[in-house]
Amino acid sequence: MKNVLSHLLPPLLFLGSTILSSAQDRPNVLLILVDDLKPAIGAYGDPVAVTPAMDRLAGMGMRFDLAYCNQAVCMASRYNLLLGSRSTSTGFYNFGTQFREVYPDAITLPQHFMNSGYHAESMGKVFHIGHGNDNDDASWSVPHHKEKVIEYVVPESTHGKLTREEAFFTNARRYLDLPPNSGLPRGAAWENPDVLDEAYADGRVATHAIDRLRQYARNPNQAWFMAVGFARPHLPFSAPKKYWNLYDPGQLPMPEFEEHPQGAPSWSPKGKGEITNFKPVPEDPRIEFTQELKRQLIHGYYASTSYMDAQLGRILDELERLELFDNTIIVLWGDHGWHLGDHGSWTKHDNFEQANRIPLLIYAPGFTQPGSATTQLAETVDIYTTLADLAGLPTPKGPQPMDGTSLVPVLKDPEVRVRDHAYHAYPRQRGKLIGQAIRTERYRMVKWTNPEDPSVEPIYELYDYVDDYLETKNFAAEKPEVVRELEGILATHPDPKPQVPRR
Repeated sequence: MKNVLSHLLPPLLFLGSTILSSAQDRPNVLLILVDDLKPAIGAYGDPVAVTPAMDRLAGMGMRFDLAYCNQAVCMASRYNLLLGSRSTSTGFYNFGTQFREVYPDAITLPQHFMNSGYHAESMGKVFHIGHGNDNDDASWSVPHHKEKVIEYVVPESTHGKLTREEAFFTNARRYLDLPPNSGLPRGAAWENPDVLDEAYADGRVATHAIDRLRQYARNPNQAWFMAVGFARPHLPFSAPKKYWNLYDPGQLPMPEFEEHPQGAPSWSPKGKGEITNFKPVPEDPRIEFTQELKRQLIHGYYASTSYMDAQLGRILDELERLELFDNTIIVLWGDHGWHLGDHGSWTKHDNFEQANRIPLLIYAPGFTQPGSATTQLAETVDIYTTLADLAGLPTPKGPQPMDGTSLVPVLKDPEVRVRDHAYHAYPRQRGKLIGQAIRTERYRMVKWTNPEDPSVEPIYELYDYVDDYLETKNFAAEKPEVVRELEGILATHPDPKPQVPRR
């Protein structure tokens, strides 16, 4: 009944009601989630990225230079964020797994704030809706404002037909009599029409967020938690032409090392994967991409990032106009990194640096110093605990596993250390193998084991980011002492849980 009433009575929360005014002295929270965003950002030192809004946010607060997702795939990474639980603690590695079927009483990040008197709402891509996964209604005070992830406005991009990726993201195969997705047509990998920003979802999401901020400003006694999810730079690279025009294709960074690392297991690099669901990418993953195709895809990624950045800029401008900066915590988080041809890989889905390193920017009035940066190793699961700590909420205790560490001491002093490593993992061969990774400032070790047969000898990878930042070679055989040291750190973590079966 409580959730039903909260959906029926949203105007009361914003038009003068003080029903939840016990939270009036607490900071508001704006959580920005960006799909497939690697640190291809000016503030992170990217020389070509045009990202003035993210650069502005970094200048307001703290930049985490060594932040990592816990699993490089959209659905699982968003569960890591919103549950505060690593995939290896819950068994949620793949699409089609619903967390409330395993943890029916789980307290999500927004729920934790709601339980302390906050109004919580979301818009755009927050939970992963698609591939058999849905939103979680119990996490929000009002219904989620859904928007598209796969979107086109140019007729030739789809020829008027439902495409493979659209079917995934609309959960269409669950409700319609459709052939397997491989029997559906492919949509375009990019388009760049001369249209307004609101022709695509991110522009509409920003407009909705601005409308909600104006409502919040009418009731300053009500603390709020707002999650804004942007779709770009997720494929397809659909963005207005003016953002493509920001870049000279000849000046874009091309992949420096396109081979598999020497001595790495054959299954370790990703390869091409779902990018083959988009035309004109060759459907046969064995066919090499032309230089022109690589350049177009990289151009699309940067243009899409700049388009998303402009929408963030609109929201930041509105926060400033409404004089909300002084009492609003802002977090910008990328759900995982993205390969742009390194190791011959595209998109994500592995344990390498490009797929796992993420941007993490935190602005917390009274805690962060403008323009600060840290090399503290951070994980996605830390955000839940950190936000609760910043807002003065009780320490979250689940009932789901809670794996995060508060980063508040680091926000106060970037030289403070709350841990000496980051942990992430990725499964292979339908869960028959799992690679658990320990990332320190210098190294990453990956230990591959067979959860179904512990007698199988583990296989190790070791990468050295001082001597070999491109990951050209697996150093495990040459540096056994480092492997032993990092395996000792890994041993402090629980054994990974088996994969939860899909519905």
